[in-house]
Amino acid sequence: MQVAIDSVFSQFDSPEIPGCSVSVLLNGELIHSAGYGSAQLEYQIPITPSTIFHVASVSKQFTCFAMLLLAERGMLTLDDDTRTHIPELNDFGHIITIRHLCHHTSGLRDQWTLLNIAGWRPDDVVTKEHILKLLYRQEELNFLPGEEHLYCNSGYSLLAKIVERVTGGPFRSFLQSEIFDPLGMTATHVHDDHQKIVPNRAYSYTPKEESGFENSILSFANHGATSLFTTVEDLARWMNNYESKRVGSALIRQLLETGCLNSGEKIDYAFGLTVSPYRGRKQIQHSGSDAGFRSHILMIPECRFGVVVLSNVSNSNPGGLARQIAAIVLGDVLEPPEPNGGPGPAKDELDDPDCLLSPDCLGTYESRELQTRYEIVKEEDQILARHNRHQDLVLGCPCADKLVGSAHYFAEVQFQRSKDGTVTGFHLSSGRVRNLRFDRITVATHSPLP
Repeated sequence: MQVAIDSVFSQFDSPEIPGCSVSVLLNGELIHSAGYGSAQLEYQIPITPSTIFHVASVSKQFTCFAMLLLAERGMLTLDDDTRTHIPELNDFGHIITIRHLCHHTSGLRDQWTLLNIAGWRPDDVVTKEHILKLLYRQEELNFLPGEEHLYCNSGYSLLAKIVERVTGGPFRSFLQSEIFDPLGMTATHVHDDHQKIVPNRAYSYTPKEESGFENSILSFANHGATSLFTTVEDLARWMNNYESKRVGSALIRQLLETGCLNSGEKIDYAFGLTVSPYRGRKQIQHSGSDAGFRSHILMIPECRFGVVVLSNVSNSNPGGLARQIAAIVLGDVLEPPEPNGGPGPAKDELDDPDCLLSPDCLGTYESRELQTRYEIVKEEDQILARHNRHQDLVLGCPCADKLVGSAHYFAEVQFQRSKDGTVTGFHLSSGRVRNLRFDRITVATHSPLP
């Protein structure tokens, strides 16, 4: 079995490429733990099971566990109005509960998409203060709380702030004393200081188009939604806690309770974890993705099985690797996988050669919420969205008052007009942000942008 698991990572088994680390649990025992590839390409330092990775959104289950601990102690309830603890948050006219934040049903706009729209780049230093100021300026919701499930990192930044408000101390300290230390997770910490020196850490990389790799710099100084630094060995200790219940014994079942919409429809998202069927069994899992870091945790409780794959290269697909390991370890215990399938790719509206945009849509637009501006300009035969911190985006135009873009933060623009037909602004929608308002401003098109 060891050889078979090692073969899953054969593509990474070289000191000249970034790679992965893995831990596998079966029946409460660590049956495999190894590293493949390089933690730091500059020095060709090998990845080992004790290499420390940024695990991105795998962090979320720890944030939720903290909330459940506080609720168990009577320091808050999951149905508290978020504004009870964070009055700085806008009053949207509808209560957003802590439970909404945990289950991604709050309707809040996602912080990462908002920062991208506002001109923040992946290698910028992003602190918790930056994020909270952004969230406090949100003026509208994507949807009414509880009406839909839409993944939202913003809610988890607010959850971390609630922990600090309720406990009177740093979020990182609460997790350290209440979770990490009791479980012997000695290599784990909340990394909310981007300047902190962390021995034995991995750095992140992304493949270059021609060949080789390049640095994928991550300078996060925030927490709640991300920024847990840990190892596969420590996460194996955490996975064991789901069975041993050494910490929060009464809370493990609650951690796995999935959410419910206002309509009564159940969703598969629990408290920082997804609970869903997998090859005839119930799987508990979550993935993470920041810069070049990729992570995945997968547990199948009925089989007393768990696997963690952490990686420092963006094309590694830890979720797929974890499922391959599950197939090796559990064999015939799992039902055959369902065949892949689905609809083909949609037509790319950017390929439409005809520009139908009304000329009066050109101009400069400002978001008060994000304190940022975009220019919509026409150069030769192209319509461009121009921002002073982004490359110009080429836009398609499927109809007179609509634009579409290929950037993940700039997908669809719908222009708004007054009753007399004057363009007053546009609404920008992109993934986890819907109908973000930009107002047309009267300054010259090429005035300095903030």
